[in-house]
Amino acid sequence: MTAPALPEQTPDAARIVVKVGSSSISGDKAGQVVPLVAALAAAHARGTEVVLVSSGAIATGMPHLRLRDRPTDLAVQQAAAAVGQNLLIKRYQEQLDGFGIVAGQVLLTAGDLENPKHRENAERALDTLLALRILPIVNENDTVATHEIRFGDNDRLAALVAELIGADLLVLLSDVEALYTRPPGEPGAEPIPFVAAGDPLSGVVVGESDTGVGTGGAATKVAAARHAAAAGIAVLLTATEHVARALDGDTVGTWFEPAADAAAAAG
Repeated sequence: MTAPALPEQTPDAARIVVKVGSSSISGDKAGQVVPLVAALAAAHARGTEVVLVSSGAIATGMPHLRLRDRPTDLAVQQAAAAVGQNLLIKRYQEQLDGFGIVAGQVLLTAGDLENPKHRENAERALDTLLALRILPIVNENDTVATHEIRFGDNDRLAALVAELIGADLLVLLSDVEALYTRPPGEPGAEPIPFVAAGDPLSGVVVGESDTGVGTGGAATKVAAARHAAAAGIAVLLTATEHVARALDGDTVGTWFEPAADAAAAAG
């Protein structure tokens, strides 16, 4: 496998990991699941192996526990995730049915990817699902994770999964169209269309999420993008509403160039 060097080469990527955040598919944005699945199905139809890393279990479960704000108590988070994960997968499968695609649920903890045996099992399971043309939907196993062993955000999880399965491209979706020189809305904030391999992004100011339903932000996405790019995986950061254009190879968001030496070693 060879990571695409430019966004227009995205349709030629053999294996893609797409990550979507809680705030993009819950609450008043729950309807974005429909175009998201359509875009994933289009990539799947042209032969691309697609893995979706989806946050949203806790946010989806919150209304059913009559919670207005994201819980801070670990036990309540676990309860919300237990309810929400089931509903989240059901929502995805209902949309995938229209394309004749079956989803496979994969729940991981940080410990799973640190334990060599568990890591090997996770890799084999994902590889097998993809070979069978199943669309794996990965999330952190919030019902058993503890504060000490959590991934912290699914951006990091997505980067680790992309590395685990040797993906060519990682697409990080959020509510923001691109990486900016400073938090969007602040004076002087400008989008950054391209980040060269190893670019330290000097002078760029990134912030954290304040959506109330997710745990990530620009900082976690940049960290995840750096990790994946260093492993030879191209990374695209853009808004969920642009996912179809992104997977079609249009120029959207911020493109992180993969490290050439890592990509060559992997190939």
